[in-house]
Amino acid sequence: MHSAVQHVAKPWYKEPWPWLLMLGPALAVVGCAITIKLALDNFSDEPIYDGGVKRGLKVERDTGYKPGLAQPPKKSSVGEVR
Repeated sequence: MHSAVQHVAKPWYKEPWPWLLMLGPALAVVGCAITIKLALDNFSDEPIYDGGVKRGLKVERDTGYKPGLAQPPKKSSVGEVR
């Protein structure tokens, strides 16, 4: 006699493989969001000292650069910014 064994398939969300395959891209999205947040929090208001002008997101060299207007802060002999 031949007995018929039926295999009942579980729904996809109860299988471990789809979750394992989605883990890599999900971690990349989280890492990208963290990187953007850190970049905007720590480096978005940096002054430009090399004669450039910031216009929106674009930084261009200013042709009318006057050296006395935007100078970097003076450093003391110990290296601390005053």
